[in-house]
Amino acid sequence: MPQTAAPTPLSIELTSPQSVNGQRAAFQSLWLLARMKHAHDAESGLVRLADLRGEVSDASTLRMVVSRAFRDFKAWHIEVGWGEDTQREPRFLNAERRSQGPFWLPPAEAKRVRMLVGGRAATPAEVASFLGLRPRKARAGAPGSAPPDAVHLQDAAFWKQLVAAQQAARQGRLMAPVAGGSAAGSSASALESIRLAGTLAATDFQRALVTLNEAMLWRRLGDNEQARRRLQALKKQRLAHHVAGNDYLGAMECIVSAWCAYTARDLPLAQSLLGGMANDAARSLVLRHHPDVRFEWCNLWALVCRSRALGLSGEDKPTAAALAEESLQRFGEALAAAFESHSFDAAQHVAANMGMAAWLFDRVGLSDLPALAHDGHADTTRRAVQWIAFSEWLCGHTDGQGRSAWNAIYLMRIARGHCRPEPQPTLAQFRAQEPLDPAAISQLAGPLADAFDAAHWPARWVEVAQARLADHQAGRRRYPGLQHCSLLFEHAWYAAHAGDLKAAEQSLASLREALPQLVPSDRAYFTESWNDTLPAELVLEARPPRRPAARRKTVRRAS
Repeated sequence: MPQTAAPTPLSIELTSPQSVNGQRAAFQSLWLLARMKHAHDAESGLVRLADLRGEVSDASTLRMVVSRAFRDFKAWHIEVGWGEDTQREPRFLNAERRSQGPFWLPPAEAKRVRMLVGGRAATPAEVASFLGLRPRKARAGAPGSAPPDAVHLQDAAFWKQLVAAQQAARQGRLMAPVAGGSAAGSSASALESIRLAGTLAATDFQRALVTLNEAMLWRRLGDNEQARRRLQALKKQRLAHHVAGNDYLGAMECIVSAWCAYTARDLPLAQSLLGGMANDAARSLVLRHHPDVRFEWCNLWALVCRSRALGLSGEDKPTAAALAEESLQRFGEALAAAFESHSFDAAQHVAANMGMAAWLFDRVGLSDLPALAHDGHADTTRRAVQWIAFSEWLCGHTDGQGRSAWNAIYLMRIARGHCRPEPQPTLAQFRAQEPLDPAAISQLAGPLADAFDAAHWPARWVEVAQARLADHQAGRRRYPGLQHCSLLFEHAWYAAHAGDLKAAEQSLASLREALPQLVPSDRAYFTESWNDTLPAELVLEARPPRRPAARRKTVRRAS
């Protein structure tokens, strides 16, 4: 009787550069084959999509990774199965459902696979290390040893430090510590605190959480380059380890990436990232059930829609109106999510954004939106002020919450919004304008007027701006680039309106130094405002930045 030929072995070299039967192999395909072999020998036999996500791929590239792997399996002459029924022959399975997994090796094929380290048989610990898994004994729990996910006392120190970092960020102490504090007793900045938390992190999830929080912090500081570096580090952490809470980390990584795109005014990329997240099976679940994630997504989506609506308002009014309506709807959903998670900090941000959106839409002729109607007519300025007053009220009723610079900036812009003199007015024409004073804004706030206490809201706008700039300069607060530049310009405008051209010149000189850190579109806003809205006498003394070449040509043609 003829003997059955022994199966041809398939040798997988796990050390770099990885290979199959001596030929270089794609890491992701090799990893999946090794993972299926490990599952066959030591586990249930199935490798699910969740086992791949965060190890060799994220949700957006899983289909591509699986497709490439099966092409490689065919080249290596090994049959791999998919689906829950491990008894079926792979050649009879429906290939259209292959990307859904789970994946498994038939027993005959599993016998062929040999895993090597430096040409010798790999030990179970080496295989587990290559795959990013804990050795079997450690996961099962050795007698007398704590399980790997046990709660340790040192965790309390980590979580305490993480809270300190998040609290410092809420209070605006992003980078510089509180001025005048002693080394031992001063409150550390958010950046210092999050880095200290990193030294206390004991698990992969804690380390990844530190990286995420640092990325969010750099984003708030306006340093997109640093934020993106930390996001890349987070992606590597998620791919290198099977991190608990990985779906949350992946969702927040996507949102912070979208924030970086929005900050750079790359609106298509920001919306593409957010849209991809909403359409991804795993991340859409996090979006639906995690109110913090839902707040971030809705708030940012609304901001992107707001920017697009304002940009299209002059050329495509119907599209702009639809985007504006969607923006206000998403702001409303973000506000609901903020209160669902009991986050007054989040709520104050979105309330201010909603108020300013309403005012901006009114400015570009989108005031007839259904969302802005009230009792059959629109009173947009009053409604905008009341939303911003609500934001300020929330700031004042949150323990340890610092005051928002955006609220002051928004209200100062609204207060002078109806002042539209001829370009480069004389000082007399400029000072003849009548912006709303803080008392008038407080009256518009109606039942929310108590948000504007005298300690934080002096009687003159120039003093409101000066107080916040003093906090920034002293290190009590650290405002990112766009907020700082906005405060400088508002101070210059109101100082000039009060007749104090010297103070206005000083703020404009500081603004000139700060402008290069902004993206071009934000620089253009300040350049146009400086050139066209400030009095000619001030412009003569404090020369504005040159307009972009394209804008200068447009102005010449228009004139």
